[in-house]
Amino acid sequence: MELRLIRTKKDYQTALAEVDRLWSATDGSPEADQLDVLTLLIEQYERVHFPIADPDPVDFLYHVMEARELTRKDLEPYIGPRGRVSDILNRVRPLTLEMIRKLAAGLNLPAEVLIQPYRLRLPDEELVVA
Repeated sequence: MELRLIRTKKDYQTALAEVDRLWSATDGSPEADQLDVLTLLIEQYERVHFPIADPDPVDFLYHVMEARELTRKDLEPYIGPRGRVSDILNRVRPLTLEMIRKLAAGLNLPAEVLIQPYRLRLPDEELVVA
């Protein structure tokens, strides 16, 4: 396959098939180099045509907690006392800039995900955007 920009869905499908063919290429071989370039071209096409939105910050925190086997208590150094952690995770209170900084530095989390707007629950359970 001749390497070129992926502009159409057909080009994309062809590139994916070629990646499958080249997947077992030996490191350092011309085929492995072709695979590397092809995956970069596919990545660029997918970034434009299939963008993935950043996750909701609270959902992201739950995911991190599950993946790293963290408890709510483990978040206290970054968010504050138990009640504040509960308020954040239950969407009663928004993350503050200071909390985001501490979470990003202490848990190595991407701040750009944590600063995204998200819905909060008010006492009457109505959702609003933070």
